[in-house]
Amino acid sequence: MAARRSTWYRCRWLATPRVACSSPARVTAAIALELDWAGNPPEIPARACGCTFCVKHGGVWTSNPKATLAVTIGNADLVSRYAFGTRTATFHVCSRCGVVPLATCEIASRVYAVVNVNVLENIDPSWLRRAAASYDGEDVESRLARRQRNWIGSVRIAGGSS
Repeated sequence: MAARRSTWYRCRWLATPRVACSSPARVTAAIALELDWAGNPPEIPARACGCTFCVKHGGVWTSNPKATLAVTIGNADLVSRYAFGTRTATFHVCSRCGVVPLATCEIASRVYAVVNVNVLENIDPSWLRRAAASYDGEDVESRLARRQRNWIGSVRIAGGSS
């Protein structure tokens, strides 16, 4: 199967696929993602987390351990980071529009990530395999092991501090 490559989330106005949350005069992206996902067409798991933060922010997460993710922080002043609960994941929030396009977790000096399917563009909705997810009662060791197995392990973050 051929790999699909697309810039699926850009928090700015551009001629490329985008989620626009700024005026045309503002061209500096807060967060831009480029996700390479194997499969033609891909099957994309979409896990709707039931925690308060994800419910309020529309967090429906996807990952593929075979995918690669390039994150560009265009303007670090427009990105806030939030960690709660076990403080093992960092949610990257666009301060301009409030969207949470990704969450990261560092395990053994390696960054893993999940992407919010609500920011994906140029995908057929039939590719999404939606399901509810609950991680209540999961201990930290189990949580980190699950992320290491299932989250995107090839993550590159450029610009701003991660």
